[in-house]
Amino acid sequence: MARAGTLDRETATKLTKLADHVVGQIRKKQNPGIDIPIRALSNVRFDPKKRMIEMGQEKQARTFFNASMARKFMQTLLLASAVKKELLASGKTTSIRDLYYMTKHTVQGTDENTFEEQDESDPIIEDLEVAVDALREELHLFASNKGAMVGDMTIVDQGDTIDLRRMGSGGWSIPSIVEPNLIQFKKVDAKFVLLVEKDAMWRRLNEDKFWQKHHCVLLHGQGQPPRGVRRLCSRMVNELKLPLYVFVDNDPWGYYIYSVVKQGSINLAYESQRMAVPSARFVGLSSFDKDKFKLPSNVTIKLNDEDTNRAKQLLNYEWFQSKPWQAEIRNMLRQGVKLELEALSKKDISFATDEYLPKKLKDKEWLD
Repeated sequence: MARAGTLDRETATKLTKLADHVVGQIRKKQNPGIDIPIRALSNVRFDPKKRMIEMGQEKQARTFFNASMARKFMQTLLLASAVKKELLASGKTTSIRDLYYMTKHTVQGTDENTFEEQDESDPIIEDLEVAVDALREELHLFASNKGAMVGDMTIVDQGDTIDLRRMGSGGWSIPSIVEPNLIQFKKVDAKFVLLVEKDAMWRRLNEDKFWQKHHCVLLHGQGQPPRGVRRLCSRMVNELKLPLYVFVDNDPWGYYIYSVVKQGSINLAYESQRMAVPSARFVGLSSFDKDKFKLPSNVTIKLNDEDTNRAKQLLNYEWFQSKPWQAEIRNMLRQGVKLELEALSKKDISFATDEYLPKKLKDKEWLD
């Protein structure tokens, strides 16, 4: 907890420096502004040695005397003030939803609200993160729990010992803040980590006790895994030296989910060092699996225009340039169909548990 206190003081200092910078500009009668690193494809690069996406150096000046930026400028300072005074000072955490309501009010003497909807405040929180180089967790903000975990491991969650072998059908609910001062690994018998795209397939594997038979940790993130799930995967790989396998649909969106876990995301490139897992391996459905596992044609789904366009975009991403990945994506486009994980149930309700995954892992039939 001492580390948490030191970190809070460092974060508070960063926010104070931001405010002092703005006040200094005002005293010099300058146009007050904040430099915000640009969170877009134009300002990210793929480091082939690290095998992850990193944010570049380009920034955008967010100034007060600019009609298109004034609102966001004030919103950024408003959120920064609330984080420092209400959260860091009290040592409490709150949800990004709560922070939206805490800072929403009508500006005195006007009909203007500081925020209209939460989708207006959420991007400002991310801007604040990169502006002061402090992660959301360091700002004492959390998102709703999204994802579940079971497996051959015991953890400690804020002082409470949690045996992940005894989590029943629902699993341990993964919080958005999983830093070492809150979550510790205690007794680990797992040999690997399996991240599943969908809750339905995770439930099948959990009910069949796949994690028990194969001594692993089994978790899901309900589609695109949130930051807490990705951070937890990164910690298990880096601290426990466990390999990570990603089990997703055979479609462009499944491919992209895998790439976000492995290389990081464009929008959160500043978090790649903390969340990306370059060693992650793809054991999801392959476009070649229909023939290999003799799946009937009636379980396939025709690619729509959006699927096709997305797949063509992925073909041009630097991190999908290896021959195996080019062959995988082009084969899906050539066939014109995609496969969901649930298609494996056509063979047998436990086909994924008893045959598909064990064979892929044993024969090392994965994409890297």
